[in-house]
Amino acid sequence: MDDTISEDATMTTSQISVRREPADEKLVGSNRESANPRRRVPVALFAVSAGVIITNIFAPQILIGHMAAAFELREAAGGVIAMIPLLGYAMGLFFLVPLSDLVETRRLVVSMLSVATLAAAGIVFVPNAALLFALLFILGGACSAIQVLMPAAAAMTEPEHRGRVLGDIMSGLMIGILLSRPAASFLAGTWGWKAYYVASAASMALLTSTLAFRLPRRRPVQTVSYPQLIGSLWELFRNEPILRQRSIAAAIVMAAFNFYWTTIVYVLQSAPLELSQRGIAVFALVGAGGAFVTPLVGRLTDRGLGARVTTVAHLTLMAGFGLAALSGLAVSGSNFVILVGLGISALMLDMGVLGEQTVGRTLINQLRPEARGRINAIFVGVFFIGGAIGSAVSGMLWANGGWGAICLGGVCLGLLALATRK
Repeated sequence: MDDTISEDATMTTSQISVRREPADEKLVGSNRESANPRRRVPVALFAVSAGVIITNIFAPQILIGHMAAAFELREAAGGVIAMIPLLGYAMGLFFLVPLSDLVETRRLVVSMLSVATLAAAGIVFVPNAALLFALLFILGGACSAIQVLMPAAAAMTEPEHRGRVLGDIMSGLMIGILLSRPAASFLAGTWGWKAYYVASAASMALLTSTLAFRLPRRRPVQTVSYPQLIGSLWELFRNEPILRQRSIAAAIVMAAFNFYWTTIVYVLQSAPLELSQRGIAVFALVGAGGAFVTPLVGRLTDRGLGARVTTVAHLTLMAGFGLAALSGLAVSGSNFVILVGLGISALMLDMGVLGEQTVGRTLINQLRPEARGRINAIFVGVFFIGGAIGSAVSGMLWANGGWGAICLGGVCLGLLALATRK
């Protein structure tokens, strides 16, 4: 945020507020971006950074088969491999991102990404599953640096342009999420699963060095302690019903999202499809089409249709799981028909999840502008916890009930999300 913490150090955590930028930083009658090039937001760099960093969180979903086999883990443990980076990311949101109100921004981002680089490199040489899980958790936590970059971008942008700039950066984040699976699958199919983490370590090292030079310094004026900032997160969650409801709904659909993408690899690899890793990579590209729904959802939400869009998103998610069940459990029919059915189901699922989350992000960002950074951390943290739980449960469902159990569980989650709608 371009906002800084109030001088009153005696306030309670529920009263933590922020102070507006000094007046001498504001430009009158001109565009700050053009008048002060040093404060211009490198939108492309920030968007690419978000996309590159987030791949570390979702790539394990497509690599679990190879990683579980390499460490002789049972199928039920595959979901744990996908869960741990998500859980680490959520913990980073709650316990590391608030440091952006206490620590100079560039130093914090570079430190977190340096840790992420070392963790990714360490996974290449990891000797056992226990250390693998530890490094995946550390990598996930360090990747929460994305949510430190967001307030930094806001601080460099005039208020009337912040929505556009942050939206462009978020598009990079979503593209990174959706392309992480095919990229990881392609690398694994060509050079093995460790190739992804070699590429990740190299790209993170390059990104860290670039941001070390390009990211402007921003030293917050803090007068409260770290425990007070952490405590304020709970106060916000408790006192803002819209934030609480939208976060829980987003967590539920994120769990459904990971039900599908954590286990679809098993369906695609087994008979009758028996796709190679490259074939799985091509299939995973289908889900990227869901990103095109977000601009439409945003415009409809601005027109006051968020509740209707949310209902449609939940129904689309459930319908996607229904089609996935019909396609994945088909005992007859050509492989082409089965793949088309699964592909359409993947697109419907991603559209449902992105629709829910886009409405949620729009609504929560209308709450308490002085606490927008912490509100965003809560929203993203809660839905990533939901995703982590979904990844873990999906492994158990697959081991005990196969694809039918996964799809039934996804429909149940869609109904649960629908029940939370207000």
